[in-house]
Amino acid sequence: MTSMHLRRLLAGSALSLGLLTGLSGCMMGPNYQAPHANAPAAFLSDAPASSAPYVSGGAVDPQWWNSFNDPVLTALETRAVQQNLDLQIATQRLFEAEAQAQIQGAALYPNLGANASYSRNVVSPNSPLGQFSKAFPAVTQPYNLYQYGLQTMFDLDLWGKNKRLVEQAVAKARASEEARRAALLNVEAQVASNYIQLRGTEAVLGITQKNLDFANQLVKLTAERQQAGLTTSLDVANARATAAQISAQIPTLIAQRDALINQIGLLLGQTPAGLPQDLLTPAPQPLTPPSVPVGLPADLLNRRPDLREAADNLHAATAQIGAAKAAFFPDVSLSASASLEGMQLNAMDSWKSLTYGFGPTITLPIFEGGQLRGELKLSEASQKEAAIAYAKTALTAFTQVNTALVTYEQEHATQQALQEDVKQSQIALGLAEEQYKEGLVDYLTVLTTQQTNLAAQQNQADSLQKLGTDLVTLYQALGGGWEGAYPAARS
Repeated sequence: MTSMHLRRLLAGSALSLGLLTGLSGCMMGPNYQAPHANAPAAFLSDAPASSAPYVSGGAVDPQWWNSFNDPVLTALETRAVQQNLDLQIATQRLFEAEAQAQIQGAALYPNLGANASYSRNVVSPNSPLGQFSKAFPAVTQPYNLYQYGLQTMFDLDLWGKNKRLVEQAVAKARASEEARRAALLNVEAQVASNYIQLRGTEAVLGITQKNLDFANQLVKLTAERQQAGLTTSLDVANARATAAQISAQIPTLIAQRDALINQIGLLLGQTPAGLPQDLLTPAPQPLTPPSVPVGLPADLLNRRPDLREAADNLHAATAQIGAAKAAFFPDVSLSASASLEGMQLNAMDSWKSLTYGFGPTITLPIFEGGQLRGELKLSEASQKEAAIAYAKTALTAFTQVNTALVTYEQEHATQQALQEDVKQSQIALGLAEEQYKEGLVDYLTVLTTQQTNLAAQQNQADSLQKLGTDLVTLYQALGGGWEGAYPAARS
């Protein structure tokens, strides 16, 4: 079933509910009112979310991972949408909710059924009727009975109970739709975050291996200087300890790399053996764009799936109150049946064989031990809980966006400082190499400067990785990424 079909089904359910509600004489309240989040003033304006030069107020790209300009990441995101198992589970839950709405909607229409039967009957001679068999022998003779007809029943739903229950079911289906979108957004963010961490780990692993080579050279050089009487055994021990510390980092980095590969495979619903080869081959770290669009803060309430889901849950809880109130009033239904009965098939075409009946049925709750009042209190409490949950979800959304913006902006400052650190350490390394060639410094100074430069590169790689994951977190907080694969169905 395609997403387009799903949206049409939901829209059709909502339209049917609206028409039937309009035709209804009475519906118990309260009617649903869209909640208003207690948002900060900054989130209710049309001003950009931040004045930093690397963010803008432009519309959030539904395929925000393209901003990293990494074809491997783009391919992984496409596969994840198609293959992720959690997303498939969320999709099936959506189907279940829509089926439940369809089932509940059947209560708004008459129930029409047909029946047909045939029986071979014999009256016992010992039965009261069989006592007349001596005077009327035909009474106890076997006979055939044919019957077919129609019957219908329709709940008038004078108080709107069924309509409220349908309203609730449709709202729950929409909430499941938003939950599916939230799951999609989470999968997209996890894939991007794990991929960026993978490339960052590979970069740090490569730098660490180079650093280990220089450390081993330093151990060798220090040992030679000790033999020449130019240094002490303490310097040799320190050099070996440094090399050992660097060497100990490599297994941890390899394990981290393999774990990230396995996690990406899990997100794609595959084992590591089924992952594309270009994922297993080291590649440069994805770079963040100079400026990224973060949308307008005022759009956040309509863009985040969790906020939309919370609003739908509140709608469903509100409709349940109306259904609980309507349960206090009598149920009135109309029933009718018509059938043809006869002992011979050739007599079934005569109106003389017609039997029928029709009339109303009224069911009035008289004593139920407080069940109805308890159900009403439960519904009202659930509605208040849903309202509080929406307020908490909104507050969480505002906090996450603000935190993500600040973190991303600060990591930019860190990245710029580390870029300067790498630049200056490279200058220092070049000067050390020139001075070594001129005999002004020994090779120990060169190796030490090389280690300093590699340490600066490692810090920059770590910061670049964090900058990328911070951007993913920001996009997830903004709620973008589901529109293209699963567009909105709101009217």
